Amino acid sequence: MMMAGVDGVKNRIEPPDPVDKDIYDLPPEELLNLPAVPRSLEEALDGLAHDHEFLLEGDVFTEDLIETWIEYKMENEVAQVALRPHPHEFEMYFDI
Repeated sequence: MMMAGVDGVKNRIEPPDPVDKDIYDLPPEELLNLPAVPRSLEEALDGLAHDHEFLLEGDVFTEDLIETWIEYKMENEVAQVALRPHPHEFEMYFDI
């Protein structure tokens, strides 16, 4: 997180303005313009795979380490969760 913060300062990346509206009451066309965080671990890992240059600065991490970590998380967490029913699915369908 520190390296991401330093990258933001170095590249003068401004955070988006705060949203002072109830997002649950916004019409769909306004929601499209709101920035969003990843909705799942898989989306976060995909984002990391496409944007991790800031982690390579100063030789803190290596390309190989980042790729290995992403592969590990995909195989051992994302894939494993996708293979099993979610507890909400049991709630929805178990009594049918």
